[in-house]
Amino acid sequence: MEPALQEAPLPKYIAIEGPIGVGKTTLAHKIAETFNYDVFLEQPAENPFLKSFYRNPKQSALATQLFFLFQRMQQIEDLKQRSLFEPVRVADFLIQKDRLFAEVTLSEEEMGLYDKVYEHLTLDAPSPDLVIYLQAPVEILLERINKRGNPDEKFLTVDYLERLNDAYSKFFLYFENAPLLIINAADIDLEGGGSDYDMLINKIVSDPRGKNFINPQPSIL
Repeated sequence: MEPALQEAPLPKYIAIEGPIGVGKTTLAHKIAETFNYDVFLEQPAENPFLKSFYRNPKQSALATQLFFLFQRMQQIEDLKQRSLFEPVRVADFLIQKDRLFAEVTLSEEEMGLYDKVYEHLTLDAPSPDLVIYLQAPVEILLERINKRGNPDEKFLTVDYLERLNDAYSKFFLYFENAPLLIINAADIDLEGGGSDYDMLINKIVSDPRGKNFINPQPSIL
């Protein structure tokens, strides 16, 4: 880590959120490398119901969401238990995202059951010191999903991604649990490690408060 970063008031727990294909995991790895943080990732491949969900959402939605909820709460418990020894983390999810996905996929009756479990499990979940929300329109999400070539994700529909995008927008419109950086991931290059990524890092080390928007610098012709 650079000396200037070592002296900065860095957040100890950063969560990165956004819809499928927006680039959460890639950015989590880059920030973890920059700050020498431990990366803390979703494990979708471990969900035995996910393949069925992509093919037939209504049939497998409840099982898929409950598995993810239990899985992520186990990860959160692990984070809490180890926090005295490894106090810095960057994660590619918020625990609240589970309920957001559930609202998009579950029926009213299933949502009632899910909420009972969710409220019991998440009572003591820690809040991040900083949340980064990556936004992108559906056409960009589809382009990136196709590029990474997960055969199960080919069943994702435009309608599903639009509803998911809308749910994220509404969720973060009223989000006040932590400082928030909102990034238009369609028009900014966070993978290349250039000026756009430097702009994000500078914002993180500035100890941001409230809601902040990060937009790419306009090109000079």
